[in-house]
Amino acid sequence: MLDEVDEGWLNRRYYGGDLPPEAERLLHLAAASYGDGDAARGYLAQAAAIAPGHRLVDLGHYKFHFYKANLDEALGYGERMLGHAMAAIGLNHTDWRIVGPDHADFTGLDPAPRLFLFALTAVGYLLLRLGRIAEGRDVLTKVTELDPKDKMGAARLLAVADLHDADGYGREDDE
Repeated sequence: MLDEVDEGWLNRRYYGGDLPPEAERLLHLAAASYGDGDAARGYLAQAAAIAPGHRLVDLGHYKFHFYKANLDEALGYGERMLGHAMAAIGLNHTDWRIVGPDHADFTGLDPAPRLFLFALTAVGYLLLRLGRIAEGRDVLTKVTELDPKDKMGAARLLAVADLHDADGYGREDDE
């Protein structure tokens, strides 16, 4: 696959310039190597060594693990993305529960509040998929409070969780 990848594509500056070029190239190599999980993980690890804790490197890890259905790993990176998102809206802690409509305009198109909602929705979805239904519901309920028009689809995810509960599937107390 890498033989088919154009150097111009690998060297493009897609992410806005705050990620070191070497790390960005490694993220592109990871994407191009998706079918070879070991190679992709290696490129992601190299990017993390160059730009440790950078939100875009964490996003690359999240996407890789999510699409490979490594849900536990994806959740860890989703939570890291949530931390990045909270910092972007001016909150320097990790408790998403304290976030309210007064912290940002969650109904608009500003990138930071949208990133927060996307990350929170992703974490809630992953918790549901991992069978951690009560935690997933809590997270997704917070999304619905901040996103009353349900642009993120959290209400639909909660409805799916309700259907599974009604059918007797996914209940934590059944385990």
